[in-house]
Amino acid sequence: MLRWLWLVPAIAVFGALAFLTHGYVVERMVREAGLAEPLATWLGAGVWFGLALIVAQPLAERLAPRAVGRAVAVPAYLWMGVLFLLIVALAASDAVLALGVRAAHAAGAVATATPAVGAERAAVVATVVLAAAALGVRNALRGPRDVRVELVLARWPRELDGYRIVQVSDVHIGPMLGARFAREIARRVNALAPDLVAVTGDLVDGRADHLADEVAPLAALRARDGVFFVTGNHDFYSGADVWSRRVEELGMRALRNEAVLVERAGARFALAGVDDHRAAMLPGEGGEDLDRALEGVSPSDALVLLAHDPSTFARAHAMGVDLQLSGHTHGGQIWPFRWLVRLAVPFVEGVHRRGAAQLYVSRGTGFWGPPMRLGAPAEITELVLRAPAAGSGARAAGN
Repeated sequence: MLRWLWLVPAIAVFGALAFLTHGYVVERMVREAGLAEPLATWLGAGVWFGLALIVAQPLAERLAPRAVGRAVAVPAYLWMGVLFLLIVALAASDAVLALGVRAAHAAGAVATATPAVGAERAAVVATVVLAAAALGVRNALRGPRDVRVELVLARWPRELDGYRIVQVSDVHIGPMLGARFAREIARRVNALAPDLVAVTGDLVDGRADHLADEVAPLAALRARDGVFFVTGNHDFYSGADVWSRRVEELGMRALRNEAVLVERAGARFALAGVDDHRAAMLPGEGGEDLDRALEGVSPSDALVLLAHDPSTFARAHAMGVDLQLSGHTHGGQIWPFRWLVRLAVPFVEGVHRRGAAQLYVSRGTGFWGPPMRLGAPAEITELVLRAPAAGSGARAAGN
């Protein structure tokens, strides 16, 4: 029961922020813009209706039939993205206007806000936000791009030089993405003919009984040494135990704080996976246990770790891990959100190093929430692992 107590302040903070941000948008875009009636009333009501949709969405996702949940999710998530862009644009315009006022005062002039300024500001912000939102939706609906990364690992076996792991992460099959997307992901991953597939968490958003048909195409995923899955925070919100059993039925191997040996051509490496650490905040057993996952792994074996949250690298790099594959951040998904992500997670995307250990953070294969991608394109990542004699450093290319 105590694990649920954190929800009380979290819900209170979310509610307060949601109310204040919507009120801020109404003040700047409706009242200060001097809109005539009945347009002002209708637009103001539309903003508050957006708040109601955001509140209703998680309830509809979990309690209503999938068709109803999707009908609520699409406008709610679109509005969530537009709201974020509006807040960024309005805050930037506030800063510009404040600087203008200070400059006018410094010059000895008097600067005052007028209805004309408010209307012009609202028009500019609306134009910029609608254009950015349209571009973001276009980028998201285009799907992930292929990214190829070569990494030289100091302990990687020479016999396995050129070993290819295809990583998909943060697919978020749920109210916005379904069977068609899952089918396309499976087709594109298989076309790369990987040695191993790593699904690094947040595969789903929703209950297993709601999404059984939507994830079914992922049973087509193929790799010479298998398809492996680790839980992300959204998988736990959706029921990690049930989903772990479901992915096993789809042919994946769920690594939940455990490791396996992958052997090929007289050589081998250890592949470990951990549960997402946020599971410890939820009732029941669960949570990241890195010590347990690495227990029994030979110090002589190269070690690849699958961990949804890149924050795990802060400990893993000192525990003999050669390479950690993570996701979670989406690369920020909608610029400039990446800078807020960086405050919580120092590893937002790409390759990072700590001593001999390396981390690759995927920008994610799907998207969460707003069907938008700005400055952080989704990806299917082909990681080519090299023995030291093959070269040095890391090279990445996308198309």
